[in-house]
Amino acid sequence: MTFRFTTLSAALLCLLAQPVSADVLLIDSIEAAPINNSEEGVSRPSRSMTMDQVTRRFGQPTNAYPSVGEPPITRWDYGNYSVFFEYKHVLTSVLHR
Repeated sequence: MTFRFTTLSAALLCLLAQPVSADVLLIDSIEAAPINNSEEGVSRPSRSMTMDQVTRRFGQPTNAYPSVGEPPITRWDYGNYSVFFEYKHVLTSVLHR
């Protein structure tokens, strides 16, 4: 009986000891990269600016999409980049490629 228990325990441990892998999302790589808001000569809004500050400094967006999800995420498009807001604050700005 103890032999079966030991064998079963060893087999279970071998199954649990298999290597584990995971994918790295592109967004994780982007967020880990240093932020340069004048990359390629394009001045863009920086993180935590408010919608009012973005409008005052960069003008009205060419396209403004309605908020989606919870928390609400809003996207504004400008000529060379898009700005993403959570509530009323900039999360990130992304150059169009």
